[in-house]
Amino acid sequence: MTTSVNAVGFDFEQDQLDLINKKIERIKYADDLIVDFILRVKEDKKFIFDCSVNFRWGTVAHVSADDYDFAAALNKMMDILDQKVHKEKEKIQEKK
Repeated sequence: MTTSVNAVGFDFEQDQLDLINKKIERIKYADDLIVDFILRVKEDKKFIFDCSVNFRWGTVAHVSADDYDFAAALNKMMDILDQKVHKEKEKIQEKK
């Protein structure tokens, strides 16, 4: 899985990068299914997390979440993303 994390309009602090890397570990169970993980974080009065995940069979999962707190926005986005990745993994296992 290729991971790309970009900040738009601000620079990440080290603890923010550490938190992002820790949260990405939640979807490592599907590492062999994911080609690209692209995360853009924008700060404009609140943090906006925008994520695209490209699966090896061509499906793209797009997730977005926002909050005034960095960690809360990241948690919201990862909760939704984890559900989508799990659902895609189950679909592929059913077809086998």
